[in-house]
Amino acid sequence: MRAIIDMEAAAISRINITDAFEQAVEAMRMCRGRIVTTGIGKAGHIANKFASTLSSTGTPAFYIHPAEAGHGDMGMLASGDMIIAFSTSGKSNEVIEMLEIAHTLGVDSIIGVTSHTDSPLRDLSQIILDMGPDIEEPCPIGVTPSATIAVMLAISDALALTLMELRGFTLKDYGMRHHKGYLGTITRSSQGTP
Repeated sequence: MRAIIDMEAAAISRINITDAFEQAVEAMRMCRGRIVTTGIGKAGHIANKFASTLSSTGTPAFYIHPAEAGHGDMGMLASGDMIIAFSTSGKSNEVIEMLEIAHTLGVDSIIGVTSHTDSPLRDLSQIILDMGPDIEEPCPIGVTPSATIAVMLAISDALALTLMELRGFTLKDYGMRHHKGYLGTITRSSQGTP
Protein backbone atom coordinates (compact mmCIF):
# COMPACT_ATOMS: atom_id res chain seq x y z
CA MET A 1 0.00 0.00 0.00
CA ARG A 2 2.81 2.43 0.82
CA ALA A 3 4.39 1.81 -2.59
CA ILE A 4 1.10 2.61 -4.35
CA ILE A 5 0.59 5.83 -2.41
CA ASP A 6 4.21 6.83 -3.00
CA MET A 7 3.91 6.23 -6.75
CA GLU A 8 0.74 8.31 -6.98
CA ALA A 9 2.30 11.12 -4.93
CA ALA A 10 5.39 11.02 -7.15
CA ALA A 11 3.24 11.29 -10.29
CA ILE A 12 1.52 14.36 -8.87
CA SER A 13 4.84 15.94 -7.87
CA ARG A 14 6.10 15.61 -11.46
CA ILE A 15 3.30 17.77 -12.95
CA ASN A 16 5.04 20.55 -14.87
CA ILE A 17 3.13 23.78 -14.23
CA THR A 18 3.59 25.73 -17.47
CA ASP A 19 2.12 28.97 -18.79
CA ALA A 20 -0.74 26.86 -20.18
CA PHE A 21 -2.07 26.41 -16.64
CA GLU A 22 -2.23 30.18 -16.15
CA GLN A 23 -3.87 30.55 -19.58
CA ALA A 24 -6.44 27.92 -18.62
CA VAL A 25 -7.41 29.65 -15.38
CA GLU A 26 -7.68 33.01 -17.15
CA ALA A 27 -9.81 31.48 -19.93
CA MET A 28 -12.08 29.95 -17.29
CA ARG A 29 -12.34 33.29 -15.49
CA MET A 30 -13.30 35.05 -18.73
CA CYS A 31 -15.74 32.37 -19.92
CA ARG A 32 -18.95 34.04 -21.16
CA GLY A 33 -21.07 30.93 -20.70
CA ARG A 34 -20.82 27.87 -18.52
CA ILE A 35 -17.91 25.54 -18.00
CA VAL A 36 -18.73 22.05 -19.21
CA THR A 37 -16.56 19.13 -18.20
CA THR A 38 -16.33 15.75 -19.91
CA GLY A 39 -14.44 12.51 -19.90
CA ILE A 40 -15.26 8.82 -19.94
CA GLY A 41 -14.44 5.99 -17.57
CA LYS A 42 -12.33 6.99 -14.57
CA ALA A 43 -11.50 10.31 -16.26
CA GLY A 44 -15.23 10.97 -16.44
CA HIS A 45 -15.53 10.58 -12.68
CA ILE A 46 -12.80 13.21 -12.25
CA ALA A 47 -14.52 15.51 -14.75
CA ASN A 48 -17.81 15.14 -12.86
CA LYS A 49 -16.13 15.88 -9.53
CA PHE A 50 -14.39 18.90 -11.09
CA ALA A 51 -17.74 20.36 -12.21
CA SER A 52 -19.08 19.88 -8.69
CA THR A 53 -16.06 21.61 -7.13
CA LEU A 54 -16.32 24.51 -9.57
CA SER A 55 -20.03 24.94 -8.87
CA SER A 56 -19.57 25.03 -5.10
CA THR A 57 -16.71 27.54 -5.40
CA GLY A 58 -18.48 30.15 -7.52
CA THR A 59 -18.11 28.98 -11.12
CA PRO A 60 -21.26 27.55 -12.73
CA ALA A 61 -20.31 24.21 -14.28
CA PHE A 62 -21.78 20.85 -15.21
CA TYR A 63 -20.66 17.49 -16.56
CA ILE A 64 -21.77 15.91 -19.84
CA HIS A 65 -21.17 12.20 -20.29
CA PRO A 66 -19.70 11.94 -23.80
CA ALA A 67 -21.70 8.81 -24.65
CA GLU A 68 -24.93 10.57 -23.67
CA ALA A 69 -23.82 13.58 -25.74
CA GLY A 70 -24.48 11.47 -28.83
CA HIS A 71 -28.04 10.84 -27.64
CA GLY A 72 -29.18 14.42 -27.23
CA ASP A 73 -27.09 15.88 -24.44
CA MET A 74 -25.14 17.99 -26.94
CA GLY A 75 -28.23 20.18 -26.69
CA MET A 76 -26.99 21.25 -23.26
CA LEU A 77 -24.18 23.20 -24.94
CA ALA A 78 -24.62 26.83 -25.91
CA SER A 79 -22.59 29.53 -27.59
CA GLY A 80 -20.05 30.97 -25.18
CA ASP A 81 -19.59 27.75 -23.20
CA MET A 82 -16.17 26.23 -22.60
CA ILE A 83 -15.37 22.53 -22.45
CA ILE A 84 -12.67 21.01 -20.27
CA ALA A 85 -12.02 17.44 -21.44
CA PHE A 86 -10.14 14.81 -19.46
CA SER A 87 -8.52 11.82 -21.18
CA THR A 88 -5.16 10.28 -20.36
CA SER A 89 -4.76 8.88 -23.87
CA GLY A 90 -6.68 11.71 -25.51
CA LYS A 91 -8.02 9.08 -27.89
CA SER A 92 -11.36 8.04 -26.36
CA ASN A 93 -13.75 7.93 -29.32
CA GLU A 94 -16.73 9.28 -27.39
CA VAL A 95 -14.79 12.30 -26.13
CA ILE A 96 -13.21 13.06 -29.52
CA GLU A 97 -16.53 12.85 -31.34
CA MET A 98 -18.21 15.13 -28.79
CA LEU A 99 -15.46 17.75 -29.15
CA GLU A 100 -15.54 17.64 -32.95
CA ILE A 101 -19.26 18.41 -32.90
CA ALA A 102 -18.97 20.99 -30.10
CA HIS A 103 -16.93 23.26 -32.38
CA THR A 104 -19.91 23.50 -34.73
CA LEU A 105 -22.26 24.47 -31.86
CA GLY A 106 -20.39 27.66 -30.99
CA VAL A 107 -18.45 26.44 -27.98
CA ASP A 108 -15.86 29.15 -27.32
CA SER A 109 -12.91 27.02 -26.41
CA ILE A 110 -11.72 23.60 -25.31
CA ILE A 111 -9.13 22.84 -22.69
CA GLY A 112 -7.68 19.33 -22.90
CA VAL A 113 -6.13 17.49 -19.98
CA THR A 114 -4.09 14.61 -21.40
CA SER A 115 -0.85 12.69 -21.21
CA HIS A 116 -0.17 11.07 -24.58
CA THR A 117 1.77 13.25 -26.98
CA ASP A 118 0.04 11.76 -30.06
CA SER A 119 -3.43 12.47 -28.74
CA PRO A 120 -6.17 13.78 -31.07
CA LEU A 121 -7.43 15.71 -28.05
CA ARG A 122 -4.43 18.00 -28.48
CA ASP A 123 -5.55 18.92 -32.00
CA LEU A 124 -9.07 19.77 -30.83
CA SER A 125 -8.01 21.90 -27.84
CA GLN A 126 -6.96 25.53 -27.71
CA ILE A 127 -5.15 24.95 -24.41
CA ILE A 128 -3.44 21.71 -23.36
CA LEU A 129 -2.71 20.86 -19.74
CA ASP A 130 -0.09 18.17 -19.94
CA MET A 131 -0.25 15.46 -17.30
CA GLY A 132 3.25 14.27 -18.17
CA PRO A 133 4.07 11.59 -20.73
CA ASP A 134 5.45 8.76 -18.62
CA ILE A 135 3.12 8.20 -15.69
CA GLU A 136 3.66 4.74 -14.30
CA GLU A 137 0.57 3.06 -12.89
CA PRO A 138 1.27 1.23 -9.61
CA CYS A 139 -1.25 -1.48 -10.52
CA PRO A 140 0.31 -5.00 -10.37
CA ILE A 141 -0.61 -5.52 -14.05
CA GLY A 142 0.28 -1.94 -15.02
CA VAL A 143 -3.04 -0.85 -16.51
CA THR A 144 -5.56 0.16 -13.82
CA PRO A 145 -5.78 3.97 -13.89
CA SER A 146 -4.76 5.27 -10.49
CA ALA A 147 -1.63 7.43 -10.73
CA THR A 148 -3.02 9.06 -13.89
CA ILE A 149 -6.33 9.69 -12.15
CA ALA A 150 -4.53 11.17 -9.12
CA VAL A 151 -2.75 13.55 -11.51
CA MET A 152 -6.05 14.57 -13.14
CA LEU A 153 -7.60 15.19 -9.74
CA ALA A 154 -4.65 17.35 -8.64
CA ILE A 155 -4.78 19.39 -11.85
CA SER A 156 -8.53 19.93 -11.59
CA ASP A 157 -8.30 20.96 -7.93
CA ALA A 158 -5.45 23.38 -8.74
CA LEU A 159 -7.58 25.00 -11.44
CA ALA A 160 -10.73 25.24 -9.31
CA LEU A 161 -9.06 26.58 -6.18
CA THR A 162 -6.89 29.09 -8.07
CA LEU A 163 -9.98 30.36 -9.88
CA MET A 164 -11.82 30.56 -6.56
CA GLU A 165 -9.03 32.74 -5.15
CA LEU A 166 -8.97 35.00 -8.22
CA ARG A 167 -12.72 35.54 -7.92
CA GLY A 168 -12.33 36.63 -4.29
CA PHE A 169 -14.72 33.87 -3.26
CA THR A 170 -15.41 33.97 0.49
CA LEU A 171 -16.53 31.55 3.17
CA LYS A 172 -19.91 33.28 3.13
CA ASP A 173 -20.15 32.72 -0.64
CA TYR A 174 -19.29 29.07 -0.11
CA GLY A 175 -21.94 28.72 2.59
CA MET A 176 -24.63 30.02 0.24
CA ARG A 177 -23.84 27.17 -2.16
CA HIS A 178 -23.01 24.46 0.36
CA HIS A 179 -25.32 25.05 3.34
CA LYS A 180 -25.90 21.41 4.35
CA GLY A 181 -23.79 18.75 6.03
CA TYR A 182 -20.62 19.24 8.01
CA LEU A 183 -19.27 21.96 5.68
CA GLY A 184 -22.58 23.79 5.94
CA THR A 185 -22.24 23.71 9.72
CA ILE A 186 -18.75 25.21 9.50
CA THR A 187 -19.84 28.01 7.16
CA ARG A 188 -22.89 28.85 9.31
CA SER A 189 -20.90 28.90 12.56
CA SER A 190 -18.27 31.20 11.02
CA GLN A 191 -21.06 33.68 10.28
CA GLY A 192 -22.68 33.35 13.70
CA THR A 193 -25.69 31.55 12.19
CA PRO A 194 -27.13 28.59 14.11
